Amino acid sequence: MNTPTCEWCPNKLGARHSHRARFCSTRCRMAAHRAAKKDATPVELKTRDRWVRRDARKVPLTSAGMAASSTDPRTWSTHKDASASTAGVGLGFVLSDEDDIVCLDLDHCLNPLTGRLAPWASAILRDAGATYVEVSPSGDGLHIWGHADVRQGRKLRRGDLAAEIYGTGRFLTVTGRRFRGAPSTLADISSLVRRLTA
Repeated sequence: MNTPTCEWCPNKLGARHSHRARFCSTRCRMAAHRAAKKDATPVELKTRDRWVRRDARKVPLTSAGMAASSTDPRTWSTHKDASASTAGVGLGFVLSDEDDIVCLDLDHCLNPLTGRLAPWASAILRDAGATYVEVSPSGDGLHIWGHADVRQGRKLRRGDLAAEIYGTGRFLTVTGRRFRGAPSTLADISSLVRRLTA
């Protein structure tokens, strides 16, 4: 039986909780509510001038609303300028070979109604450790941000696992919607990346 877990902490929801419960306690519910109102995007990302806007189809745009490119720094801007722009529907961050920031994109792993996470995604999150994780714009995926050496993006498909990993020449949507109390810092996820790409 797949016992649901709290959307904020890893505690399992017990018999005393309603079948519609999303949190194990009032404290977790309030913490999640406060976090949802606050942009949890790590400062390490915000201080890099590699921000773009995006349209509803996840096409990158400049802060002025023109076409942007994940390989042309002239089309990127600061986090402040991109956040202040009304172009498109949201933000994106460009991954570059300037550093080792990477993103592991887990597709269709989260039930947005129950908060239940697919077992394969739970295992990946556990192995990622204490690094920034956010809910994707669709509400049913996760982005795990961290540090690793990824020069060639890859799609990972094994059994139920559906993920992609990128480190350069791509942009990823950024929502700032922290997942279950993940820290607002980036950790080294090299060992996870090596295991997934082996």
